[in-house]
Amino acid sequence: MQLPFKTRYPFKYLLLLFGLMGGICFFMPDSGVTEDPATGAIPFWFKLVRYAMRVMYHVVLVFFSLNLYYHLIVHRRSFSRYVVVSGKIILASFAYHTMLYYVLPGFLLKKYDALPNMLCNCMQGLIPILVLSFVFAYLTNIREALVQRRILQEQKLQLEMEKSQANFNFLKAQINPHFLHNTLNFLYAKSLPYSEELSEGILTLSDIMRYALDEQTRQDGKALLEDEVEHVNNVIKINQLRFENKLQVHFTVLGSLSDLRIAPFILITLVENAFKHGDLKDPSQPLDIRLQISGLALHFICRNKKKSGPKQLSTGIGLDNIRKRLELTYPGQFRFDINEEADVYTTELTINPL
Repeated sequence: MQLPFKTRYPFKYLLLLFGLMGGICFFMPDSGVTEDPATGAIPFWFKLVRYAMRVMYHVVLVFFSLNLYYHLIVHRRSFSRYVVVSGKIILASFAYHTMLYYVLPGFLLKKYDALPNMLCNCMQGLIPILVLSFVFAYLTNIREALVQRRILQEQKLQLEMEKSQANFNFLKAQINPHFLHNTLNFLYAKSLPYSEELSEGILTLSDIMRYALDEQTRQDGKALLEDEVEHVNNVIKINQLRFENKLQVHFTVLGSLSDLRIAPFILITLVENAFKHGDLKDPSQPLDIRLQISGLALHFICRNKKKSGPKQLSTGIGLDNIRKRLELTYPGQFRFDINEEADVYTTELTINPL
């Protein structure tokens, strides 16, 4: 049965606990109870049924009081809700004991001259149970909050360590690229008299390297969105040179990019993945790249036709790294979906806000 509140304390464990307690009390002598007039003793079956009813009453009472109080504490309900819940529990207990008083008086622990006396005695037993249930539920909530806080701190520390390691690896990787960037500039100057296409390709590759190494214009590890888009255009341009401008590529940008920043190489990696694994020579199914900016929200779609025949080996590390970087930079602010159909591969990224 689905209960309308969070069940923190399972019924079966409470039943086991009170069953053991009832078993101990079952063999203890009774005090102030009704005895059999003929024998002066309580029949065994009567005593067994009465204790079973006592155990079930306390199990149900503690089960509902513990879980209801825990639900109220976790959701930070008002004091009036505690009063209402406590009142309902007390009324339910009164109704149960009133039924015993009129229908099964022998199952009460004592004889009562009047119903108010019995209800007063019932209330005296209820108050300690309700207070202990509230205290236990409150302590449980405090303990769980401390555990959750420790877990969050450990996760935050782990993310900071991973980010620091990524930055360290990036700095180490800059040593050789700087040399390569300078070499490309030299080759560009030397190639100008011989081939305009070759020099243009070297210049584009040099621009790509400059973007990869440029840290001065970045704030909090983010690059200008305009620079990222320019770099996407350079990636498209260098690939068109590779394939003699035969690739079918549509790149659309909607909205203003001014003053917006993004974690670098997020969009570029998605585009490079399409060039690596896509069939981009079919005019009916071109590589479709769309970037839309609405205020501080970014929506990016990259859709390409899949290559036929033997597939190029892929580890999927690039896309996994993108997801990790998004989790580090935009926790709870992004959605990254990959949709792979029979002939079409689509990656879709939404960041809100940038």
